[in-house]
Amino acid sequence: MKLQDVILKAIAKKISWLDAAEIAGMHARTMIRLRQRYEEFGYDGIYDQRRRKRQIHRVPLGTAEKILALYQDKYAGVGVWRFCQKLSAEHGIRVSYSWLKQALEGAGLAPPPHKRSPARPRRAAFIQK
Repeated sequence: MKLQDVILKAIAKKISWLDAAEIAGMHARTMIRLRQRYEEFGYDGIYDQRRRKRQIHRVPLGTAEKILALYQDKYAGVGVWRFCQKLSAEHGIRVSYSWLKQALEGAGLAPPPHKRSPARPRRAAFIQK
């Protein structure tokens, strides 16, 4: 499980932050520091600390929590695209579809995409006896 998935599940309140630290294999204090950086800088605070630039497209923690709570309470089972439309039309929250899909899949609220089968199945190797 990716660190991002663990953090998203903790934000969605499916697991506690201490359980998230245990799953990620880190000390609880380290997870608290990651949470604080996430609250202040968004995803960039967790992953990219070399750039040191302000990212204009990050989603604040309060908005992310509100989105996940809305999906759990009111829109459970609705497709991600439809939920994205409802967010902007009814709630005035505008986020990109790709961010929303990644957030919902990471939190375990939306099903992961289906695996496609190969276009043409491979032939069995010719075995000469």
